[in-house]
Amino acid sequence: MTVRQLSLPELAEACRASGVGGVGLWREPVREYGVEAAAELVRDAGLTVTTLCRGGFFTALGPGERAAALADNRRAIDEAAALGTDTLVLVSGGLPPGDKDLRAARERIADALTELAPYAEDHGVRLAIEPLHPMYAADRCVVSTLAQALDLAERFPAHQVGVTVDTYHVWWDDQAPAQIARAGATGRIHAFQLADWTTPLPEGVLDGRGQLGDGSIDLREWKTHVDSAGYTGPIEVELFNERLWARDGREVLAETAQRFAEHVIRRGRPANDP
Repeated sequence: MTVRQLSLPELAEACRASGVGGVGLWREPVREYGVEAAAELVRDAGLTVTTLCRGGFFTALGPGERAAALADNRRAIDEAAALGTDTLVLVSGGLPPGDKDLRAARERIADALTELAPYAEDHGVRLAIEPLHPMYAADRCVVSTLAQALDLAERFPAHQVGVTVDTYHVWWDDQAPAQIARAGATGRIHAFQLADWTTPLPEGVLDGRGQLGDGSIDLREWKTHVDSAGYTGPIEVELFNERLWARDGREVLAETAQRFAEHVIRRGRPANDP
């Protein structure tokens, strides 16, 4: 999504040219291109699919809507398996229209996971609950903290259900470092994503993620928390940003790799500083 302006073939070529070995894919462009064709494309480019995003949206009240959500998530699991990734990121869903019961909405998430976790395991896929910043609780995700995500995940075996740690969504929470340690102790960090926090947020707030180093988050500190918790998996950069999408995607990809080196790996030193 950081470079959604690139087609999948353009993305694969740009990653190869930039030395980027892994890519987190979103379902919409994959389905548009064709799941099997996308899987062949990334394999031929030597890329690893780190995660597939997204499943979830489990909080509807009506039985028909809930059944449709479960069916769509089974398809998402099938797609993840076909792409060769072991992780499906879940955005759990907001409050249904007219509903104000957060606890009940979270229980409906648990009910859905009870249905889906064994199916995912059978396909070699882990479910990674992503808590979103509280500003999204009403319409997008009633799971707002890592503690809430882990309370749900820990009802299931760690190889079935874990969490996604996204700096954009958890940086404000002073309990998050302890929850990262909690997740790491049981092997439940299934994905780690980076984005910076910049203000003012755009209207609608969805596309406000800042380029690495442009905002308020100490990205290196959060990598240290995740490293200390024992996480050794891939690190994704996921930026929803209209200004980045308006630029040349190859340029944005190269800039993002340079920013990652500068602000995550080298703690602010220039990327060419050994």
